[in-house]
Amino acid sequence: MELFFKLEAGYLGIGLFALVITLIVTTRSFVAKNIWKKSLAIMGIIIGILIGLHYFVTTSRIYEVEKTFNDGGKVICENRTIRKVSQSVIIEKSNEWTLENHMLSSPNYNRDFFTARCIKQIPITIEKNK
Repeated sequence: MELFFKLEAGYLGIGLFALVITLIVTTRSFVAKNIWKKSLAIMGIIIGILIGLHYFVTTSRIYEVEKTFNDGGKVICENRTIRKVSQSVIIEKSNEWTLENHMLSSPNYNRDFFTARCIKQIPITIEKNK
């Protein structure tokens, strides 16, 4: 449950804001009476589905990244601290990186990376035309 709130806190806040706006708009005098009940139910369902889908996609990516890392593959994480050069970091288990509580860390690097903000590297092969 902690992972859910860590990943979805921002979206839960946005969803709550959308519900408040829906409530304010649907309780105006120019709107049909009692439409606010249907509106809140519909918005709640839509927001719940979207947040649930986002959580499912994000946790799937987390476990894929962690499996790739544990199997010795390469993982690419976004480096938000350096905006000019090398905006991503390639992480490998063989380069002294460790995985603990969904965080990738290394004694040779100044910050940790949350696996939800990483993707597995897909090897690209270029074939020459003959």
